[in-house]
Amino acid sequence: MFATVIDRRYRREMIIRARAVVTMDGPPIENGAVVVEGSRIVDVGNFNEVRAHNSGEVFDLGEQALLPGLINAHCHLDYTCLRGKIPPPKSFADWIRAINAEKAKLSAQDYRASITEGFSEAKRLGTTTIANLTAFPELVSQISSPIRTSWFAELIDVRDPNRASELVDLATGALKRARNSGGGIGLAPHALFTASRDLYRSCEGIAQRERILLTTHLAESREEMAMFRDGSGPLYDFIENIGRPMSDCGDQTPLGHFLKTVRDSSTAFRSARNDKNAIQNDPEWIVAHLNELAKSDFELLETSKRKFHVVHSPRSHRYFAHSRFPFENLRALGFNICLGTDSLASNQSLSLFAEMHAFQRSEPGLSPDKILEMVTVNAARALHQENALGRIRPAFQADLITVPRSSLANLLEEIVAFDGPVGWMMVDGKI
Repeated sequence: MFATVIDRRYRREMIIRARAVVTMDGPPIENGAVVVEGSRIVDVGNFNEVRAHNSGEVFDLGEQALLPGLINAHCHLDYTCLRGKIPPPKSFADWIRAINAEKAKLSAQDYRASITEGFSEAKRLGTTTIANLTAFPELVSQISSPIRTSWFAELIDVRDPNRASELVDLATGALKRARNSGGGIGLAPHALFTASRDLYRSCEGIAQRERILLTTHLAESREEMAMFRDGSGPLYDFIENIGRPMSDCGDQTPLGHFLKTVRDSSTAFRSARNDKNAIQNDPEWIVAHLNELAKSDFELLETSKRKFHVVHSPRSHRYFAHSRFPFENLRALGFNICLGTDSLASNQSLSLFAEMHAFQRSEPGLSPDKILEMVTVNAARALHQENALGRIRPAFQADLITVPRSSLANLLEEIVAFDGPVGWMMVDGKI
């Protein structure tokens, strides 16, 4: 036993064999193998060929399919503890009231436990990388993540817009001090109705200078559209009652407001581009939802120089009964579309397999390989990890999972339809 432990500890390479290897670079490899050294993949191919020119211990996974670990591009683990506590609401404003009431009952300890529970569930269900939005960036240093995590500080200044710059600085500092999760860090002004333009601009300013990710919720509900375009509706009334200035409502769609805000931010930054730390490209936003778009919005998207990543959460979308997600329109315009679970305040589980299956039901004409890309390749690109995650390829991170395989011919269909915990996982080269 002791000799085995020593061998495992000091080995240079591990050859992982599986009945099929799904690389995301082509058809599945039958009787495939992946060679891992440290935290990286160093070779992939047919087992016999790989074994002939690589040394190392063989780890045989049997009749399993090996694929890249899944990437959740939008999640709120703060609210794992709220699973099943909020029935589908009559209005989006009612849901905000309900979640605020539940959040008022929670302590810092509750949030830490909720995030830890969420990590455990996500990992069990095949997620090896997660983009997690937290309202408490100061807690990140107190939490150990078992999977690769990009932490986003979710920021709201609706009650005190004069603190926008201060909030951004505090959140950025807290995330930098806790930067030990194997992923990136980011800023997340919550939404146009809860975050001021100054807050968005402050976030963009930091992202212009540093490798910091940006995400926001945008055009999520019919009520958000009514608030900004029409100056009316339940969300308008709710937000007005808590004291938000409403002078920006009644003229443009949410998307129109967002594009103007980031355009103004870029213009202001370019005027001061003698800053030697400035980067040359506008930061790319990860936009969650984008459900409610008018005809004029598609015209804006077609002509806008700003492209961004879009995250769709099919089961949360169904919970709220939002308008149909405009997938084909967005894809035709060249947007990178990913899947995420959102929070368990509007979902049943943190399973990306369930999200893929739900998305397939709404888009039955889309091939399973394209759906799988939305939780691997596309999500890696959104997190600026397209050269490290989302594929099984030499030099990529060794983040791998297995699912049962019954038919190589229908393997991708079986993966998208898979329901249950994964049988085996490797994160950062560690089983």
